[in-house]
Amino acid sequence: MNSEKRCTGCGVVLQDENILQEGYTTSLENDICQRCFRMKNYGEYQMVTKSNEEYMNILREVGKTKDLVLYVSDLLNLEKNLEQIRNIIPNKMILVLNKKDILPKSVKEKKIIKYLEDINALFEEVIIISANKNYNIDYLLKRIKFYQTSKNVYVIGHTNAGKSSLINRIIKNYSDNVQELTMSPLPSTTLNTINIEVNDYLMLIDTPGLIEAGSILNHVDAAMVKKISPHKEIKPRTYQLRKNQSIIIENMIRIDYVEGERNSFTLFISNDLKVRRLLNLINNNDLKDLNVTTYDVKYDEDLVINGLGFVKIVNKGVINVYINKDIETFMRKSLI
Repeated sequence: MNSEKRCTGCGVVLQDENILQEGYTTSLENDICQRCFRMKNYGEYQMVTKSNEEYMNILREVGKTKDLVLYVSDLLNLEKNLEQIRNIIPNKMILVLNKKDILPKSVKEKKIIKYLEDINALFEEVIIISANKNYNIDYLLKRIKFYQTSKNVYVIGHTNAGKSSLINRIIKNYSDNVQELTMSPLPSTTLNTINIEVNDYLMLIDTPGLIEAGSILNHVDAAMVKKISPHKEIKPRTYQLRKNQSIIIENMIRIDYVEGERNSFTLFISNDLKVRRLLNLINNNDLKDLNVTTYDVKYDEDLVINGLGFVKIVNKGVINVYINKDIETFMRKSLI
């Protein structure tokens, strides 16, 4: 077995001895593993479980270099604590906010950057892009050149943030390299670091996506992951709720409005997800067997459902959120 040859799709070491282990390929003459081949050609997905500690060790190694780092984050699913990465990686870092094409066109970039002004000082720059629509990629490349400390530039971020999409876009725009990373809306697509030589002055190094244990993507099947992950601009859905009314999303999440004046709930989630409203909570116990969290909502706050999106709530009130106990929810000041 040639232990040196790695899959160009996910970075795992190729092997032809055990079909049940990661990296299996029918022949070591192939450039990609069977998992990437089936994902790319048939849309099939095979879950590979790796611990976050393995990912953290890779990030710590990145932190020992002086190289520039691109921290890619999904605008629809901004992490609760974007600044935590600074505890691991002290390098120069650009915060790249991806998937602008998913948010409604009415959302202004300046407002998002202003929202993040408290953490701006932790990053060299905050840049909003769409890898899918090729938006602002030229500007990003100019800033990469400006901040580079060597040829190597690391790309980090949580699963499904769009790291591989961004790298593939840069390859397509600025390189003769035909290498393409495996892309999927599912967790753990990239398994190891992958070096991609874009040109003589830029080597992008892709890293595994950091898995958030509290993301809904880790607690639903592959079909639902695809449904949750938006592929086009979101059309916000607004519901006017009175006390003792409720919203249910795909029989996974129930949001009860239990106290307050008439209120506006706007959902920023995939257009493919079904939503229904309950007009009377009395004698309706749908999803009430799930874990419940009570939030005292202030004016203009978002309820964030990790991996799914968020609900903008205009007025103050009290809500009960019923959801799988392992899926994280939290309140923040309104992004939009």
